[in-house]
Amino acid sequence: MKETILTWVNRVLMYNLFFVLFAFLWFAIALIGRSFDIPLGFDLWYRLWEPVFTPAIGLLMGGAILSGIISWVNRQFNPEA
Repeated sequence: MKETILTWVNRVLMYNLFFVLFAFLWFAIALIGRSFDIPLGFDLWYRLWEPVFTPAIGLLMGGAILSGIISWVNRQFNPEA
């Protein structure tokens, strides 16, 4: 049961990582387009920053920290594995 939960948590974190990378790529392209006065969605990206991208980044960071803690605890209590 524990392995199944950890597998799903890792899978969600992986999808979240790709979403955050997509958001960064969109930001970079939109910012370049804005500097050349080409509308590539910077205003839409900016409106989505607070309600969508900020929680996704927070979830990614929290998941990475939690995954590290769980791994450390498993190593401490199960050194032969």
